Amino acid sequence: MTDSTKRNRKKGRLFVLSGPSGVGKGTLRQHALNNVPNLKYSISCTTRKPRDGETDGVEYRFISHGKFKEDIAGNLFLEYAHVHEDFYGTLKADVVNELEKGNDVLLEIDVQGALQVKQKMPDAVLIFVAPPGIEELKRRLTGRHTENDKSINVRLNNALKELELKDKYDYVIVNDDLDSACEELRKLIL
Repeated sequence: MTDSTKRNRKKGRLFVLSGPSGVGKGTLRQHALNNVPNLKYSISCTTRKPRDGETDGVEYRFISHGKFKEDIAGNLFLEYAHVHEDFYGTLKADVVNELEKGNDVLLEIDVQGALQVKQKMPDAVLIFVAPPGIEELKRRLTGRHTENDKSINVRLNNALKELELKDKYDYVIVNDDLDSACEELRKLIL
């Protein structure tokens, strides 16, 4: 690639999807990845244990607390947060490499991380996914059968705090109808 080609290449855009646990972010993300050309997903790192059916390097990079802390000390994260008793973070190099290739990048991260990204990369587009109501969110969390009652209560309490921050986002999508929410996200990215 010549220097003039590099200069003329358009840099990708960064989209950040977040919202309470159980609101449907993963489903919306997967739909966008399947329906938006040149959209790449940056897989987050986490110290939490994999759920049934999750594969290392697919849903998350599952790493130890020690390794996560080493990466923090090495300034390798674009963002990271302590959520639901575990660490989650996005490696800077993963995002920057794709953006420089001209690809758009989608992150699915928590609210703390999204606000960190906006500080470091002001052009990032923040998209908050909200539930139609807290009772519906509780029903969805319970219906997943992936958490115990204590974990569900932690996630609901965190959801109330996260909902207070939705006004800091560029866009809010209420996931009350999955097809409509998927289409709304697709249009925002395009």
